[in-house]
Amino acid sequence: MKLSQQLRQKFVQKFSEKKARKWMWAALAAFLALQIYFVQEMLAALILFTGVFVIVALVAFVMYLVDQAGQWSIRWAGEHVQPAIQLLHRGWTFAEELSKKPFRRPRSETAQ
Repeated sequence: MKLSQQLRQKFVQKFSEKKARKWMWAALAAFLALQIYFVQEMLAALILFTGVFVIVALVAFVMYLVDQAGQWSIRWAGEHVQPAIQLLHRGWTFAEELSKKPFRRPRSETAQ
């Protein structure tokens, strides 16, 4: 029994209430520092992923705008190409008629 009482007294002397509080506060400070570090890491990751998301969203938006501009230009060209198609058709018809006509008058002789 004496041995255990002596060990207990040594333990109590080593870890007095003052020292225990000091270690408790050091452990609490270390825990808070680790938690703050974790929060900082999470905020940094959030900012990085937000940046990547914004870049991807901008690329998608630019692609959408290019698609819309392409559809608008095709629609505009479809509306304004109709007179050109009609003119081309008339020219083609006129060329066909010219190709069917003979270049010389009937019963004419060639010049020598």
